[in-house]
Amino acid sequence: MHTTDPAPDLTNDAFLGGQLTLTQPASGYRAGVDPVFLAAAVPAQSGQAVLDLGCGAGAAILCLGRRVRGLRLVGLERQSFYADLARQNARKNALAVTVHHGDLEQMPAALRQDRFDHVIMNPPYYRRDRGTPSPDTIREGALGEDTPLTAWLDQATRRLMPGGHMTMIQNAERLPEVLRAMDARLGSVVVKPLCPRVGRAASLVIVQARKGGRGAFRLAAPLVLHEGDTHRTDCDHYRPEITAILRDAAALAIA
Repeated sequence: MHTTDPAPDLTNDAFLGGQLTLTQPASGYRAGVDPVFLAAAVPAQSGQAVLDLGCGAGAAILCLGRRVRGLRLVGLERQSFYADLARQNARKNALAVTVHHGDLEQMPAALRQDRFDHVIMNPPYYRRDRGTPSPDTIREGALGEDTPLTAWLDQATRRLMPGGHMTMIQNAERLPEVLRAMDARLGSVVVKPLCPRVGRAASLVIVQARKGGRGAFRLAAPLVLHEGDTHRTDCDHYRPEITAILRDAAALAIA
């Protein structure tokens, strides 16, 4: 990811091998590879509608829009600072995204009346009852959870059309909470572990489910990110299939 500095408190960061450029804060919450993996895992097709809950500066929804053309892209973000950045980033990258400023527990009326083929989300990874909150209010709002996962999944399910897909990325240690937060409206659940290296425990999981799905639960083979069993140099040493996702906007196969 290449970075330049357009202002003292903002940077321009290249994603997808330079196919996308995002402005985001120089400090605080900054999008990295996680939203790229999330976007790559969404089985969207041209002509479909996608909602990104908690879209931040727009990394996931814009990566998806760059990979799959002809989508109707919508984001919801509760922090006005990030909602404004997402709108700016969409314009800068010539992608049409409607970004709503609001809280998912008090869904804007326009979204309450809308339905989507896909809902994607990257909820905060850390619970506020575990650890010390950050003094940076923007970072804390992005990384620290004060909206429970049950609310994220309930609102995602409500916004889905029958047969639509929910796709999320989360810390691996919180997978039990994610599964408990789902109810009978979601089924055909697939979990894809993301492991740093062979022999290492999964650090992240991608969870996908269908509204009204009746398929059996599946724990997919892990996606290993780096070559080798240890970190030997300053290079990232991504495996070829990971490089294709991060640089060339390739899709990530869940099953």
